[in-house]
Amino acid sequence: MCLVPVRSGTAGFALHFPAHPVWVRNARQAVRTALRSVEVVNDELIDMAVLLTSELVSNAISASLNCRTPPPVDMHAFWSPEGHLQVKVYDRAPGDPEVPDQLPPPDDEYGRGLHLLAHCARAWAICRHAPGPGKTVWFHL
Repeated sequence: MCLVPVRSGTAGFALHFPAHPVWVRNARQAVRTALRSVEVVNDELIDMAVLLTSELVSNAISASLNCRTPPPVDMHAFWSPEGHLQVKVYDRAPGDPEVPDQLPPPDDEYGRGLHLLAHCARAWAICRHAPGPGKTVWFHL
């Protein structure tokens, strides 16, 4: 399925926030609000962007909370020059997220986020762009 946005403005913004679970909801709301501020052909694009953002921010916060002093998390959402919505989430925690070989059992609460990302995003990747721990996970819709 291809969800094509029609841009009549900009949805670009950045957030810098502490590694606390309340920020997952705040990140979702920020993406929803930003996308509602531009003309979007299909509400499914907004729903998918909100879902995938939620998964990335949740993973970044979880990784950060495993650090002795949890570092902050950064999120940036914008339209790429090619017209794709791109969301980037950067955390300063060591380690890389990995897509599990198989889905967890249905009653497990965790372990589906990167599967969703792999199957629903137009493109996605994990990037290390600075010395030391930390990584950016991004997706395009």
